Amino acid sequence: MATRTIRRTRVTLPALDEPGRYLSNVTSLEGGRGRLAEFQYTDADLRELDLAETHLLDGRVTGLTSRRTRFDRLRVDSVEFTGCDLGSLRWTDTKVSRAVFRDCKLMGATLEDITLDNVLFDNCTFGYATLTRVRTAGPVIFSGCALRETLFDAAELTAGLFDACDLRLTEFDGGQHRGLDLRGNDLSHLRGLTSLRHVIIDRPQTLQLAEALAAELEVTFGEDTDGR
Repeated sequence: MATRTIRRTRVTLPALDEPGRYLSNVTSLEGGRGRLAEFQYTDADLRELDLAETHLLDGRVTGLTSRRTRFDRLRVDSVEFTGCDLGSLRWTDTKVSRAVFRDCKLMGATLEDITLDNVLFDNCTFGYATLTRVRTAGPVIFSGCALRETLFDAAELTAGLFDACDLRLTEFDGGQHRGLDLRGNDLSHLRGLTSLRHVIIDRPQTLQLAEALAAELEVTFGEDTDGR
């Protein structure tokens, strides 16, 4: 079974290349009776994608571009998303299990009430996104992702790990983050440090957190005022 492991966090990946498994090419993600299984959806360019009460199971979505994207109660199990650009994404009230998002653009996305379990975000762009009440029920890895000015609002990332991510002005507002692994990142521009109780860092990152705290408190250094 394929996995992705960084430090102590291991994510189980979709098993789509097992012997005897065949993925059928489809022209839509709207399956019969709200379920689409063992599928491959490739290179679609859509003005709008709106999925509600749909279950995607054992499939690949590759090269999908959507200018306006709405997912409501979209259940995802064992699915790979690769090279997708999901514009104006609003995704609410769902669970995502054993999934991979690789080289995907989620700029300005709004994710609300999402449960993640064994999910890998690899080299994805989340800039200016808002993740509200997102919860890690199992291991979740953000690897090499751009999260600039992304807001985690009342999230529970206790089984999460960030590695080599762009966290400039990334903000954490409330939530539970005990055990969140932030090693391997520059933390000097984080916001909402009081929400990050009991996270895991390396000792040298203490100075980065001090720099972030000074910026958040808008302190003035004495040497900058002396002589004025």
